[in-house]
Formats: sequence, C-alpha cells, structure tokens
Amino acid sequence: MTHLNGDVAERAAAGFTDKYGGRATGRWAAPGRVNLIGEHTDYNDGFVLPFALPLRTVVAADRQDGDNWTVWSELSGETITFGADDVAEPGRVTGWGAYVAGVVWALREAGHQVPGARLAIASDVPLGSGLSSSAALESAVLAALLDLGGLELPAERRPRLAQRAENVYVGAPTGIMDQSAVIRCRAGHALFLDCRDESVEHIPFDLDAAGLAVLVIDSRAPHRHADGEYAARRQSCEAAAEALGVPALRDVAVDQLDAALTRLDDEVTRRRVRHVVTEDQRVLDTVALLRAGRVRDIGPLLTASHVSMRDDFEITVPEVDTAVEAALAAGALGARMTGGGFGGCVLALVKADQAEAVATAVKTAYAKQGFTTPGTLTVLPAPGATRLN
Repeated sequence: MTHLNGDVAERAAAGFTDKYGGRATGRWAAPGRVNLIGEHTDYNDGFVLPFALPLRTVVAADRQDGDNWTVWSELSGETITFGADDVAEPGRVTGWGAYVAGVVWALREAGHQVPGARLAIASDVPLGSGLSSSAALESAVLAALLDLGGLELPAERRPRLAQRAENVYVGAPTGIMDQSAVIRCRAGHALFLDCRDESVEHIPFDLDAAGLAVLVIDSRAPHRHADGEYAARRQSCEAAAEALGVPALRDVAVDQLDAALTRLDDEVTRRRVRHVVTEDQRVLDTVALLRAGRVRDIGPLLTASHVSMRDDFEITVPEVDTAVEAALAAGALGARMTGGGFGGCVLALVKADQAEAVATAVKTAYAKQGFTTPGTLTVLPAPGATRLN
C-alpha cells in the first residue's frame, strides 16, 4: 500500500494551516473498507459483509462566510473553489472535487442549510484500488459539514445521502454498501447489511482470537466504477429481475435458481444471475459461521466467491487472479477479489504467522508474470466515520 509520511490527521491539520492560516475547527475521519464477501449483491437488494480499514481520509475544516466552499487536496496539491451555482445541478464540478461538491449538493437537495466552509483533505486510502476511497472522502466531508452547520442527520440516514452524491452528482452507479460500511462499521466487527431495508447487524470478527489475519493485496490494476462495464453488469441484473418477475435478484432463492435460469434465454444473463443468487447465499453462510465463532471455516466461501466473480460475473483481471492463486498456494485459508472488479484489491484469510510468507509468495508470482509489484497490508476491522477533535 502507498503511505505518505506522517499521521494522516496531522497532515490534514497542517495542510489546513498552511493553506488558510490558523487552525481548523475540527478534523473528521472516515475509513476505507474491504468487503469480506458479497460482491455486486448490493444493488440487487441483497446482502453484504464489509468491514472498515485502519486507512483513513481526514478532513480538517472551518466555516467561511457565504455560499462558497474552498477545498485543498494533499494528494493533488490543488485548491478548488465552488459556489451555490456550481451545486445547483449535478456535473458542474468535475474531477475529485465532484465528490465534495456532490455532498454539498445532496445536503442542499435534502433541505439542509449547508454552511460555507474551507476544507483540507489528506488520505491514506489508496485511489483506484477498490477500497472505497470515494466513499471515505464523501463521508468525511459529510460529517464535517453536518457538524460545522449544526445539522441533524441520523447515522442510519447518512449512507443514502452520500450514495446519492456519488450516483447523481458524480455519475457513478454504486450501491449502498460502500457508504454504509464507511459510516456505520465498528472496530472488531463486520457489518452485515441488508441492502433492501438497510438494516445492519454488527457481526463479531475477532481475527486475533482465532490466530488469523486478513491480508489485503493491492493488485496495482486500477479499479474504476464509473466505466461502462460496472454499469453494464447492473443493467443486466435489473433486466434479468424484470424478466423473472421479481423486484430484484435477491428475491430468487438458491433452491429456485435452476428453475429461474431455465426462464432466461441468454447464457451471459444466466451466469450473471447465478453469481448474484449464490453470492447472497455465501454471505448468509459466512454470517452463520462467524456468529458461531468459526472464523477459519469461512475460507472456502471466500474462494468460491472469487471463482463466481471470475467465471460467472466476469469481473476479474489477470493480476487479481494471480494474487488469489498465489495466496491459496502459499497456504491462505481463502482468498477473493474485493470491490467492484476490473482491478482493485484481493483479500486473503491467513494464519497470522504466515501473513508475511503469503505476501512474499504473491509478489514472487507477480514478478514471474511481469506485473507491477503489488502492495500488501495486514489489517484488522476498524471503526467507521468519526470526529477526531
């Protein structure tokens, strides 16, 4: 993983002082996330099981007069300014600033009086890796603006607003999982989210007690949501649900799958449906094992999820397949791509004392294939968005 020097919260605060003078009113942090299991089930009203990462995006902020927002990004070194006219309708602010402007737009659309503000952003969440850097940015900005304006928005309603900023203002058709995980996760737990009614259950995920760790592998194959392939998968699922006469593919049970597939004429669509229906069941099976404290036993479900994404949903790339195969060969209990696909990250469930050996094996496999050396990080489940001071 890529890390900049110094604590990310300190960097955000220092950036604010350097850019604007004085001290920020406060600092707000939101983490990246990995999805333990449940890929492309979120927009099908299904189930997901993400957990938050220790990597964070931090926003240092203060109010400023008028309906204007000034934003400095450590990563780009740029400062952008936008006003009320720019957030009057989607698309007027582009690039990374669209994620910030989108939050302002969504809050105003929801009837909130959003204060003008100066913001400085620093982050340890790698961009383009499928770890929800965009949701982390949106959620940290959202928390900052709510507090600066004294605005009331319950935690359970915040993910939907942040998702609306990304879907409508930015134009990326993501589901509700990313923002829910970034905002609502708890340390030491995975977040069991029903994407239909947005109910959550915090599932104990005590890796230390089991002598295990999760190794996150950045494939170095850029992960992008706002491209045609992600949208095409979503459209295919929605069309299949309509053809099957159900509100969403979540409503097709595993024991009804074979009969449902016979009603679809297109082989590609059948594969897409098979992935979503079986993936929902894998989430439920994983939750049952974790509730029983059987953390080691979830490994085969993780690997089966990857096979389904590779063969039925067709969203993996050679780098992530290589990482999964190498991790398993080196002794990982299970491994899978995490995120929307076409690049991004892999997670591997490993024995804690074997994490370094598995990471080395993946890097060796990459070298043999001539791929860019992957980044690796061993993680434990971290807390969701919070105010730091």
